[in-house]
Amino acid sequence: MEIAVIIVSYNTRDLLANALRSVYQAQLPPNCALTVIVVDNASRDESAQMVARDFPQTTLFALPSNLGFTGGNNLALFALGLRVKAPASTPAMVKARRSNPPNIVLLLNPDAEIAATAIVEMLKQMERLPSAGICGARLSYGNGSFQHGAFRFPTLAQVALDFFPLVGIPGAHRLRDSRINGRYATGQWQGQAPFPVDFVLGAAMCVRAAAINDIGGLDEGYFMYCEEMDWALRMRQAGWMVYALPTVEVIHHEAQSSRQSRWESYERLWHSRFRFYAKHAQSYPFGYGILLRLLVRAGAAWRSHQARQRFATGSATGVEVARELKAYATISRY
Repeated sequence: MEIAVIIVSYNTRDLLANALRSVYQAQLPPNCALTVIVVDNASRDESAQMVARDFPQTTLFALPSNLGFTGGNNLALFALGLRVKAPASTPAMVKARRSNPPNIVLLLNPDAEIAATAIVEMLKQMERLPSAGICGARLSYGNGSFQHGAFRFPTLAQVALDFFPLVGIPGAHRLRDSRINGRYATGQWQGQAPFPVDFVLGAAMCVRAAAINDIGGLDEGYFMYCEEMDWALRMRQAGWMVYALPTVEVIHHEAQSSRQSRWESYERLWHSRFRFYAKHAQSYPFGYGILLRLLVRAGAAWRSHQARQRFATGSATGVEVARELKAYATISRY
């Protein structure tokens, strides 16, 4: 048995060090080999130098350009010998592929830290669930509070709550944490039994090599966001299942890379969402795409109004509001 851990990083040096430390300190089952790959997407904070210096046992691909989350992971999967198409800009450093791929791959964000028992528990559950293509962990924020780690495929209700979160309305938090907003009951996460879900968050995805060989790698049309949702849907269409594993604990500090360019990331999020809806249009009712665009434009108009109000009251600068308004205008044109 071998598990390979892949971490794609971008300017998250200190978090990346913590993630790697948690991986190397994690327990392994008997006769289980561990391979760790870091794909650094041209970070400017000396992340690659830190990995080479402090974690020499790690396979490091220090890339000259940013391939995104999908391209970086596909590059590592390709190097591991899995049936994944190599990214178009695959550097010479990974041209030589392994001939003996691992059994399981853990895609881990650099802002995540796994518990000491996480790998053992993941592998145990994957063995018990032979139909599982992807399994996700129980996530918590850095302060220990619960974080949703699995979701239902998106609906118009979820989009509406994204733009109109009903802040200040009594009981609205129950709606935001409900099935209507794509969430699974927190009670399921507090139990011990795995439960099937539509898709899991990409912060910590345990993926069976056979499933990857069956359907291929991540869709690089998603630079970032929605790629795990697309992968899960493709696996389900091929007969594989997706499970949440409440007994696998991972701390997720969340969105540390995307915060470096907040509104650019927001535009990419909606670009990816529209790509997902268009690619899987057959999974949604007729006319869904039209209603979606109308809802997004209404939501963007409302958010733009709120941004102008903040500027008028002096609670936001002109530079901040201008960048926000540009993002709303951009997603309204998608």
